[in-house]
Amino acid sequence: METKPRYGLETDGEVVAFAKALAHPARVAILRTLATRSCVCGEIVEVLPLAQATVSQHLKVLRTAGLVSGTVDGPRSCYALDREGVERARSLLGGMLQELEESPVCC
Repeated sequence: METKPRYGLETDGEVVAFAKALAHPARVAILRTLATRSCVCGEIVEVLPLAQATVSQHLKVLRTAGLVSGTVDGPRSCYALDREGVERARSLLGGMLQELEESPVCC
């Protein structure tokens, strides 16, 4: 049985981490790229007009937020969407937005 996430102070830190990770256009582009395939960091560099170091830094933020997972194979690092993390972000962000939408209107 799926439990409905609770919203509020206990999940605010996660919401902030997901929002921060999604707050940069390059990170959104990286997520869109990874939605179609797993990639080696160098392949992402070929798709996006960014330096390897910049892509690596953005991938670090996405990994820290739990939206991307990665494996190291020698000098290569392969990245993929973390499906559980993406689902958690959808649940928390969607729940928070629904809560805001359903809040009473004042004034």
